[in-house]
Amino acid sequence: MADDAAAMKDAVSLSKEEKAVIDALEKLNVVQLNNVVKFMEQEYGISAAAPVAVAAGGAPGDGEAGGEAAEEKAAYNVELTESGDQKIAVIKVVRTITGLALGEAKAMVDGAPKVIKEAVPTAEAEEMKKKLEEAGAKVTLK
Repeated sequence: MADDAAAMKDAVSLSKEEKAVIDALEKLNVVQLNNVVKFMEQEYGISAAAPVAVAAGGAPGDGEAGGEAAEEKAAYNVELTESGDQKIAVIKVVRTITGLALGEAKAMVDGAPKVIKEAVPTAEAEEMKKKLEEAGAKVTLK
């Protein structure tokens, strides 16, 4: 019962126009929705990326513990440093990783160095790096 009350308290009521916008967005496919998000990011200077919590380092003056914390990151940005000779294979892998359309994936590969994914968990980032390197790309985890 307490959960229901909290949900009702947090519920947001939308106007008729706002509901129409939501209905229109629900009808878009993933590529169209991605284009809308990119447009809004550029036009209004906003970001749809989820905020990433930064892990606190060691206490000031505690250089050894701080160094260890810096080496063991919880999340990485996967950067395509170079596409290599097998560009088509790299584009295919980029498409599977990002879910982008062919043209967008090709533009990303052509624009290397380029961050493909941000704030990716360590294991997932390593797997992405492995797949991209198998396709012939050079990848950096930052």
